[in-house]
Amino acid sequence: MTDYLTYAWRPVTRGRHAFPITATKTPAGVPVVAFCGARADAGELHDRSEVDWIREDTCMRCWHVLAARP
Repeated sequence: MTDYLTYAWRPVTRGRHAFPITATKTPAGVPVVAFCGARADAGELHDRSEVDWIREDTCMRCWHVLAARP
């Protein structure tokens, strides 16, 4: 297990996806890719409400990709 965070869950328009931590530092207007392959504008990772966290379902494909990692 690493000593630092390598991914972050973020609700975007099509679900709550896991993104590489570098995606959270990407400026708005630049596309980022979740572990499942879903694409989103980096701006979507920053301006989401608590309601978005509740409303969006967790992407099980992202979850399985992360669970399979050593």
